[in-house]
Amino acid sequence: MKSADTPFEGGPMDGRTLPVLVGMTGHPPKTYRIPVPDPDGGPPAVLVYRRVPRNARGGLGLARWKYAYDPEGGKGSGRKWPWSRPDATPGTGPDTAPDAKPAADPDATPDGKPDDAHG
Repeated sequence: MKSADTPFEGGPMDGRTLPVLVGMTGHPPKTYRIPVPDPDGGPPAVLVYRRVPRNARGGLGLARWKYAYDPEGGKGSGRKWPWSRPDATPGTGPDTAPDAKPAADPDATPDGKPDDAHG
């Protein structure tokens, strides 16, 4: 696999350059996560860096990348697809909206029409 020396900006990795594996398109991953072990033996902390353009245009029109520190750790970023799982945060979601309709009666038929199966 191919790698590219990619600079890191901000956070504990500020000013360092690491070789990062690039994909088939020659781009590094959009996020780069670095686990940092806890000296007390607890769970490791994770530093999150986001890929951003290094400058407006490269010499040949190719984008060059760097990683910028994301102190929030990737929370609240990314696309929200309709088929994705809802957030696990209590008090959010379609059932708690102020204009949410009550749940429909499971025995009711659409548009209130009588059900032909019951005679």
